[in-house]
Amino acid sequence: MKKKQILLAVIASVLISTASQAQSMGHEYKTALGIKFLDGAGITLKHFVNDHAALEGIGFFWTQGTRITGLYELHYDINGAPGLKWYVGPGAHLGFYNTKYGNGTYAGIDGVLGLDYKINNAPLNLSLDWQPSFEFGTGRGFTGNWGGFGIRYTF
Repeated sequence: MKKKQILLAVIASVLISTASQAQSMGHEYKTALGIKFLDGAGITLKHFVNDHAALEGIGFFWTQGTRITGLYELHYDINGAPGLKWYVGPGAHLGFYNTKYGNGTYAGIDGVLGLDYKINNAPLNLSLDWQPSFEFGTGRGFTGNWGGFGIRYTF
C-alpha cells in the first residue's frame, strides 16, 4: 500500500511539474520569481490571481536600508505584441532606513505603471516599471524614483 502511494505521489509530481513547465514556456505564466534592479537589488515574486490581475511582492535591499512593497497589478494586452502587457495598480510599503534623511521605519502608499514581457519558449519574464510613492512621517513625502528592471523565472 505504501509503495502504491509513493508511486502515485511521484507520478503526480512529474505531471504537475511537466504541466507547469509547458505552461511557463508560452506567452503566459502564473507565477514568477526573480530580481529587480534599480539603485540596488530586490527580490520580486509575482503571482496572477486571475487572467488580468497579479500580486507582486518586492523586498528591496540597498546601502540605505530595506523596503518591503506589495502591489496589486491589473494587466492589459498590447495588440500585435504577443507576450507583452502593460500594467497599472496600487500598493503599499514599509521602509526600514538608516540614512541621513531619516533613520527609522516608515509606511507609504504606492502606485505602479509598467511593461511586462513573457519570452515565448523560455521560462523568462522581463519587466520595466515606475513606482511613484508617498511616504508618511516627518521629512517624508512624495518620491518618484522607485521601480526598476525585473528578470524573473516563470513557473
